[in-house]
Amino acid sequence: MTTIRQRVLFLCTGNSARSQMAEGLLRQMAGDRFEVFSAGTRPVGLNPNAVAAMAEIGIDIAGSRSKSVDEFAGQQFDYVFTVCDNAKESCPIFPGGGKRLHQSFEDPAAAPADQQLQVFRKVRNQIADRLRAFVEKKE
Repeated sequence: MTTIRQRVLFLCTGNSARSQMAEGLLRQMAGDRFEVFSAGTRPVGLNPNAVAAMAEIGIDIAGSRSKSVDEFAGQQFDYVFTVCDNAKESCPIFPGGGKRLHQSFEDPAAAPADQQLQVFRKVRNQIADRLRAFVEKKE
């Protein structure tokens, strides 16, 4: 029996940190139940601190790349999850009746350089907590 996985798209501005971490986390937590993607409204490249913070918990996102939301135009998603207010404001409407979810997380790249990795860890953990609740409820 083949199970159809629900499609989830995480959006933020740069697709460099928060949405990338969310994609990696949900894949690890429930990749058998969800087909997971991430994109940005203005992609800027993967942040090395996001890669480092994820590697600390055994998730490798080093091979990921920042993608534009335009790459997903015309695709249907069951959930479109914005992880920053800017993406929520500028997010296009995706056809197909998918549910829009939003929770803004602090931009860890905006932290002072000597505190960035610590803030990346904190945001990673906050995203993980939110996604655990999402998976449990299957909103």
